Amino acid sequence: MNLSEIFIRRPIATSLLMAAIALFGVVAYFTLAVSDLPTVDFPTLNVQANLPGADPATMASSVATVLERQFTTIAGLDSMVSSSSTGQTQVTLQFSLDRDIDSAAVDVETAIAEVLPLLPPMPFPPSFKKQNPSDQPIMQMTLTSPTLPMSQLDDYAENLVMPRLSTINGVSQVNVQGQQKYAVRVQVDPDKLVSKRIGLNEVDAAIAAANPNLPTGTLFGPMQTFTLTTNAELKNAAQFGNVVVAYRNKAPVRLNEIADVVDSVQETRSAAWVYTANTQQRSVQLQVMRQPGANTIAVTDAIKATIPQLQSQLPPSATLGVRFDRAKTIRQSFDDIQVTMLVTLLLVIGVIFLFLRNASATIIPSMALPFALLGTFAMMAVFKYSLDNLSLMALILSIGFVVDDAIVMLENIMRHIEHGESPMEASLKGSKEIGFTIISMTISLAAVFIPILFMGGILGRLFREFAVTITTAILISGLVSVTLTPMLCSRFLKVRPKGTEPWWSRWAEWCFQQTYRGYEWSLRRVLKWRPVMAIVFVGVLALTVHLFKIVPTGFIPDVDQDQLQVNLQAAQGTSFYKMVEYQKRLADILRADPNVETFLANVGNGNYNQMQVTLKPRKDRPLSAQQLADKLRPKISNFPGFRVYVNLPQAIRIGGRQSSSNYQFTLQAFDNDELYKWAEIMAEDISKLPQVADVGTDLQMKNPLMSVVIDRERAALYGLNAKQIENALYSAYGPELTSNIYTAVNQYQVLEEMKPKYQEWTDYLSKIYFKAGNGQLVPLDSLAKVTPSVGPQSIAHSGQLPSVTLSFNVKTGVSLGQAVSAVDELAARVLPPSVTGSFSGNAQMFQSSLSNLSLLLVVAIGVVYIVLGVLYESYIHPITILSGLPSAGVGALLTLIIFGNELNIYSFVGLVMLIGIVKKNAIMQIDFALEEERRTDKSPAEAIYQGCLIRFRPIMMTTMAAMLGALPMAMGYGAGGEARRPLGLCVVGGLMVSQLMTLYLTPVVYTYMSSILTWRRSRKAVRAPEPAMEFGD
Repeated sequence: MNLSEIFIRRPIATSLLMAAIALFGVVAYFTLAVSDLPTVDFPTLNVQANLPGADPATMASSVATVLERQFTTIAGLDSMVSSSSTGQTQVTLQFSLDRDIDSAAVDVETAIAEVLPLLPPMPFPPSFKKQNPSDQPIMQMTLTSPTLPMSQLDDYAENLVMPRLSTINGVSQVNVQGQQKYAVRVQVDPDKLVSKRIGLNEVDAAIAAANPNLPTGTLFGPMQTFTLTTNAELKNAAQFGNVVVAYRNKAPVRLNEIADVVDSVQETRSAAWVYTANTQQRSVQLQVMRQPGANTIAVTDAIKATIPQLQSQLPPSATLGVRFDRAKTIRQSFDDIQVTMLVTLLLVIGVIFLFLRNASATIIPSMALPFALLGTFAMMAVFKYSLDNLSLMALILSIGFVVDDAIVMLENIMRHIEHGESPMEASLKGSKEIGFTIISMTISLAAVFIPILFMGGILGRLFREFAVTITTAILISGLVSVTLTPMLCSRFLKVRPKGTEPWWSRWAEWCFQQTYRGYEWSLRRVLKWRPVMAIVFVGVLALTVHLFKIVPTGFIPDVDQDQLQVNLQAAQGTSFYKMVEYQKRLADILRADPNVETFLANVGNGNYNQMQVTLKPRKDRPLSAQQLADKLRPKISNFPGFRVYVNLPQAIRIGGRQSSSNYQFTLQAFDNDELYKWAEIMAEDISKLPQVADVGTDLQMKNPLMSVVIDRERAALYGLNAKQIENALYSAYGPELTSNIYTAVNQYQVLEEMKPKYQEWTDYLSKIYFKAGNGQLVPLDSLAKVTPSVGPQSIAHSGQLPSVTLSFNVKTGVSLGQAVSAVDELAARVLPPSVTGSFSGNAQMFQSSLSNLSLLLVVAIGVVYIVLGVLYESYIHPITILSGLPSAGVGALLTLIIFGNELNIYSFVGLVMLIGIVKKNAIMQIDFALEEERRTDKSPAEAIYQGCLIRFRPIMMTTMAAMLGALPMAMGYGAGGEARRPLGLCVVGGLMVSQLMTLYLTPVVYTYMSSILTWRRSRKAVRAPEPAMEFGD
């Protein structure tokens, strides 16, 4: 049966079929989103609860623990971590990948409602929002002004810019950082309170009563109705200053007589800056997040198109600027990958022309390339995939071997034409001979990627797009090879008469013939000395296993995204003003570096400060992001009072919690004291490991405290209780939210506190007075003792248990696998049984990926074996076909080691691809040999010898095409090339070694396997019973 015959005899139908593939592909190409990685949604919800003024221990015990117990009842919850700091608790809930995030949100909302009565009274109930921990802002913007107050800038950011950006198609949310939201601050003077005999509770009540926001009713007249309104609401500090707090000596005591009432901001100890080489400005910052699956480039282009309109609505002194645009690096990477694809395309076509030296013979198989790519675009659109690094890598690699089938088909047809047959006759006969071979090659190559399609977890989500893309390209190329290629050969393939070729063609043919004769001579001797080759095979197999053990391992390679993240951590209890000083010292170093373009800084998160550093485009700076990080570390590591951590933003962040460095190791124990003791020991020991850098910890138990010890009996004598005392302290130092101001577009807070100078020293605590039941003012000194102590600045839980997370980076030149092993060995040696340690986040995923990907390799080989066994109806021949895999493994792993690259998830994909590519050579050899044995009486050795020689040219062509197709990727060309390089190196190195080995190894293994088959047949013949005697003769 000849599958190609119908297409050869119906050229119009064949041409229209290909035109349909091309049409759908072109239309699909312009609809595909562009991104850096496939969209992977981690169903994650972040719950936040606020109780201003509460210490971390209170937040952990009365808020975090209560919420955590309730959340454990929710189905599909994979992990739960919480962090409690002063006045705030955050609980991060990560669900299994198959859990619908909207239904999970409903469950969380229900859980919060049910647990609300068990929580302490809060200004607002706990809230939650959807969050994707792997998502990064696609754009960072700043709003600055040299003249406008920060509260007014914040109003423009929150009420104009943020709502407008949020409506742009593809934008999921806009986060405002460095908020300076307007607020009225009532800063009470305790001395004046005493002189007027007024208690803080009276001030609270007066403010609340003076600013109601209540309905006032309606008048229903005979002709009209009238809605009643009042002037009860106050709008600014001047109006609040006139509020009457009390009457003394029949005269009103107004609020501005006992307090400074000022127009201020809600967060006075939080601020953001934007720095360039020559300027530094206070700013309000906006982070734009994209919707899953949205086209990053299209979204950022739409945002930038909106900026002029927004700028026209701002005051002249205000400037809205883009400080970081993720689309720049994505666009550059996309453009560079397109160049890589073009170079790959030209190299593959050049290989075909070099071997065939015929224009029509070069164009015909090359036609498989555009149709395979366009058909793949159409299928990507059907599955709503994007043009990202993984899918484009699949397309680049597919260029190298989608022409293989067409080359094999054309080469076989050309061989018949060279023997004197007409193009039509040669196409019919040649396609019939090679049809099964092409089907075997196509199906077995596509089968390699079947295990990836069924991979679970995050890696499965990441690489499913890669697998579908490359499998589609393989299947379409196979379709083109058995339809379009033989049809074109039957009508357009021309072969020059011998003796009419140009000199360069004759020279190229002479070079090939010399190589061919050398292979013919060497193959004869290898077949005579088969045991030597068998010993070599065993040695290669052992070397493969050894290399797998020693090759450095990694996870997702770091990519230069024109960004660095610099984290500053100071001593516990460091004041806001000191943090600002530290930040400016660090900023001076960053601004002086010629590689830095701009950076954003935020102060206000306790003793922790984060800077987002935007670098100049890679072509405009001498150092890569990693080299710059290594250069900066010595300069910023010796500051007294604070530590600095320099990180490259990770391509994807999986689970875990926010930390100062990229990789995390989490300790847990039932006993807090024991946990904290061993956490300090582990942190110190990890910092001594030569494999790691930037070791940090979230253990902060030495935060300066002032403990107010209440004498309850004495307080009772004055008619006071502990709650009243705590309320007064909260009013003085909270600050306490006493009222709200409502406007048409927003609402603002009225906050009560002591004057700033009375918040500086503990001595001023004696200035707080309480009004006793008899009207007497009682100082705090009479009711409580104030003693200094230390306590936690933040308390972390993982899965309801107390936890401490240690973070670290990997030193340059050290693989993640080496660092993880060193930390693991240290933990096993140091930690007692009562304290457990495990990796979290990306480090945990790296550990699980090693076993998952190793299993993937085994399963891929098993699937290919099964497919080949079905196609050849044999248990033995698939082993022969797969015998070249160890040599490919040796080549790939040796190449990675030589060029200093890791075996990471991209390299593993290269190994999987080698399984499919390498066995194609063996299929071509064995297919011919089996047919020769069936048609003639040749021995297995003679048949495989003849098959190797006949298939030598197509084997060389297909391997060279695949090798050169991966060469631009192996060179790491362009933006993001460092991530693609390990995959390219694997393919190139594996093909170089396996090409040499399989040309000799496959025929040797074939003869041994044929001997086994012959032995089995002879055993069956011996055991076969003699025919029964017939009676009646």
